[in-house]
Amino acid sequence: MAIPHIYLIAGEPSGDIIGARLINSIQSKTNNKCFISGVGGKEMEKLGFKSLFPMSEITVMGLAEVIPSLPNLFMRIRQTIADITKKNPCIVVTIDAPDFSFRILKKISKSEIPLVHYVAPSVWAWKPGRAKKIAQFLNKLLTLFPFEPPYFEKEGLHTVFVGHPIVESKAGMGEGIIFRKKHNIPRSAKVLSILPGSRVGEIKRLLPIIMNVISSLDHKNLFIILPTLDNLVDHIKNLLKRWNISIIVITTIEEKYAALAASDVAIAASGTVSLELAMARVPNVSIYKFNSITAFIGRRLVKTKFSNLVNILLDKEVVPELIQEKCNSDLILNEIKKLLDNAEISELQLKNFDIAIKQLTNHSAKPSDKAANVILETIKSYDSK
Repeated sequence: MAIPHIYLIAGEPSGDIIGARLINSIQSKTNNKCFISGVGGKEMEKLGFKSLFPMSEITVMGLAEVIPSLPNLFMRIRQTIADITKKNPCIVVTIDAPDFSFRILKKISKSEIPLVHYVAPSVWAWKPGRAKKIAQFLNKLLTLFPFEPPYFEKEGLHTVFVGHPIVESKAGMGEGIIFRKKHNIPRSAKVLSILPGSRVGEIKRLLPIIMNVISSLDHKNLFIILPTLDNLVDHIKNLLKRWNISIIVITTIEEKYAALAASDVAIAASGTVSLELAMARVPNVSIYKFNSITAFIGRRLVKTKFSNLVNILLDKEVVPELIQEKCNSDLILNEIKKLLDNAEISELQLKNFDIAIKQLTNHSAKPSDKAANVILETIKSYDSK
């Protein structure tokens, strides 16, 4: 049998991490007898993956943010479709990034190549009609959350809960004591981690609000850590010039997890980082502010009560959510002071974190191994037809 060729597409940093773990698992299961090409980021490239073009070009979020990027997005979509057509892989696997991924999958859906999407669109949160639409061009869907499969199975789409990649991360295994020593942070000091997002637009909107909160806190025994990505450091440092506050900026995933382990509290943009904070057992406040156009449209489409993933999993507000108009320095300051000053409030978050994280594994295998099994079984079943 010829060496299987898997075409893998990731369109954002979280998808890049999922993609890297998936590549590792697939190569392990096939004794490296598998060729993988497509689009990905730095984590995938560390494994020898060669991206068709820089993944950063397609990393956009929000309706208003997508519009200026459309010409380049469409050009990259055409380029990717042409590459798939030329290479004729055994399977195409897209990871999240639906604005990019689904346009490609729809265009190639009439081919005989099996199409798998990893990370379900949040139809439980907004636009439930998408489940029916994607069932028309996908062969299989791999989900991160246990409550997702029924939304798609009722539309006839073969859907598998594989578990959330966060349970494979080292988010709960950071070396907090070593981090404090490295950065000369006394044991008695409080550490606040701030995580304003992984996109320029998010950071522009959220970091100034967070810095206004920090300006109002007592700095005598407080250290501020800002984990981010290499490509965002210059942008962040330019924004921070407005405040005469010492911030420790770190960029590697290892430093990030060490910083979380050293942290007493955090202020974080709503997103996957909420699960990392739960794994690291860091009490936190969840914030977000959309572009006004995105917010206007979103209010008419969003169906879920919560935006924080821990709250969604538990169906109650465990982590305070300050979204849009509520995302202001006064309200955030009030909530972060509660966490810093009241151990009972912090402890309640921690107890609920443990319950939420248990829901994110299917127990039979690591998420990346489960996903790899589904992908390899799909290739085998299509080869035998």
